[in-house]
Amino acid sequence: METGKISEDVLRGQAEIWQLMFSFADSMALKCAMELRIADIIHSHGGFPVTLSQIASCIDSPSPDIPYLARIMRLLVRKNIFTAHHPLSDGSGSESTLYGRTHVSRWLLHGSDLSLAPMIVMENHPWTQGPWHCFSTCVKEGGIAFEKTHGRQFWDLASQNPEFNNMFNNGMACTARIITRAILTGYKDGFGCIGSLVDVGGGTGTVAAEIVKSYPHIKATNFDLPHVIATAPLLDGVCHVGGDMFKEIPSADAVFMKVTSYAHLLIVILIIDL
Repeated sequence: METGKISEDVLRGQAEIWQLMFSFADSMALKCAMELRIADIIHSHGGFPVTLSQIASCIDSPSPDIPYLARIMRLLVRKNIFTAHHPLSDGSGSESTLYGRTHVSRWLLHGSDLSLAPMIVMENHPWTQGPWHCFSTCVKEGGIAFEKTHGRQFWDLASQNPEFNNMFNNGMACTARIITRAILTGYKDGFGCIGSLVDVGGGTGTVAAEIVKSYPHIKATNFDLPHVIATAPLLDGVCHVGGDMFKEIPSADAVFMKVTSYAHLLIVILIIDL
């Protein structure tokens, strides 16, 4: 490399570092869209594209910053979370971009059976973001990042902090609903011969409830730690039982388990006939 000159490859490497360095902005913009309920606002207009002013008028704020919102929307459009239609004249001589929904934005809807909004809340909260800053410490000292950040195990924090427990349970429930429906579609005859089933680590009972809806003859038990079961709602055909799976699991014809990593991402699902 000549003195005073930087090769194209080196410059490209620098650009990639900058891209990685600010990749967190995508998650924060996604969180912003979910918190402002932008997908819900567009949906409330019949799903038709809307202007920035229409979005701003529906945000829960007396004076939303429209230029700031415009910058957020620009990033969300680049990530294909929303669409931006060609500007149209609004009759006053100015032009307004129309923002529409995509197959991605429908997953941001609140109150929808198929929504990832609760998971976005959970994964972008400081409680769950904090451990990611401890990777180098874990390499140097060993240990678990979550425990180094919070001074306790994950399940201990959940049992001691109702807000964290509720946030985690809601995040797990929304993904469980999506996954279970996919299983029931592809595993059509798998539950027909089962009279009873226990979902181990079933959270607030979403999986068990979805299975019973499709197979009403099944007697389902939702089994999880006591502090989780304490917040579980009443569900038709589902019996909630609190306990420790390392000590004892309720008896049933089949055991249903979701195996997850620390980041709460599904790895595999096991249905074990007893």
